[in-house]
Amino acid sequence: MNWHHITSVNDIETIIDRSRVVPCLILKHSTRCPISSMAKNRLEMSWDINEEELDTYFLDLIRYRDVSNQIAATFGVQHESPQAILIKDGQAIYDASHLNIRIDDLRLAQSQDT
Repeated sequence: MNWHHITSVNDIETIIDRSRVVPCLILKHSTRCPISSMAKNRLEMSWDINEEELDTYFLDLIRYRDVSNQIAATFGVQHESPQAILIKDGQAIYDASHLNIRIDDLRLAQSQDT
């Protein structure tokens, strides 16, 4: 996977703009949590979505807690860790946390119109 790292609240606007061209996945990850590591590894191991079909963004929410909070506020989703949020046309169209983060669900959400 080609992760784009989120390090500032300005990156959120970039993701919103980019999501009008291609859906964008944000993975909020806790570097201190073994469940978060397991969820990230499961996602990466099962990943089969072409890079041209979906952009992937990674947030270290321990290091960038303020950005994590802003993502929750901007997209109207409750903060979770780990959490996958799919953004399409500037809106969150899917979010899942912990071991509910599944490639099949992401693929289905990505293919549906908002």
